[in-house]
Amino acid sequence: MTQTPITQYPEREVLDGTIVLCVGYDGARFSGYAEQPGQLTVAGEIRRALQVFLRRDVELTCAGRTDAGVHAISQYVSFPAYAGELEILRKRWMRAMAALLPSDISLNQVYHAAPGFSARFDARARTYTYRIATGESKPLLTRNYCWWHRMPLDVGAMERAAACLVGEHDFKSFCKVASAVGKPTCRFVREVSFASERQLGEELIAFTITGNAFLHSMVRTIVGSLVEVGSGRRDEEWLAQALAACDRLAAGPTAPAQGLCFMNVEYDDGALLPCPVA
Repeated sequence: MTQTPITQYPEREVLDGTIVLCVGYDGARFSGYAEQPGQLTVAGEIRRALQVFLRRDVELTCAGRTDAGVHAISQYVSFPAYAGELEILRKRWMRAMAALLPSDISLNQVYHAAPGFSARFDARARTYTYRIATGESKPLLTRNYCWWHRMPLDVGAMERAAACLVGEHDFKSFCKVASAVGKPTCRFVREVSFASERQLGEELIAFTITGNAFLHSMVRTIVGSLVEVGSGRRDEEWLAQALAACDRLAAGPTAPAQGLCFMNVEYDDGALLPCPVA
């Protein structure tokens, strides 16, 4: 679906408020979140459903664009709304979107926000989790949501190496080269952690990272680099050296897309108000 030019949308300031949708999606068959001509995308499907429901063009803003094959549990999408649209009850939203969205996109919640609110620019923090399965037996039920790494990983070494990521740094080494040209590459990472998870009876290693924003492929390249440490191919100090180099060639490979999931977005208290239920 070709994206409608932004000049055809109503001016944001003339509308009465903002509707914010919290959605989840299985990214396996999508060419990422952002609309692209001739490609199946998450934004394209959401916009199509909203245009059918609201009977008008809709300008969407998301909290963070995901690459092809990346999943989301809580992606936030906002658009300017008219007074009548702000009166639509949650029950009607849920029924309409269940009917209009494909089975691999789900509406989780509907919120209202002030005029001019942006799911992207008003976000205070974003959280991603990357899941890895190890061992000779390949994962079955979780195979589309993790990276199967046959060899064991030293999670302790990965955890110690990842400590250097916390704080404000230039993450150019972990960014797709073409997307960093002429753009700032400093980001603030608030927290990183590792955990063992059991999903559908299968054991997974979960790496979670929270920061103010992320560069293109940043989380996947960090994970690919951490696996270099966990597999013993690099020592723990190497990750800090790669970070300091500000050179993509200094870091490790980019981990496969299917292991990454966009988990959550944080906004200021009171910024989002639940849609009326009755």
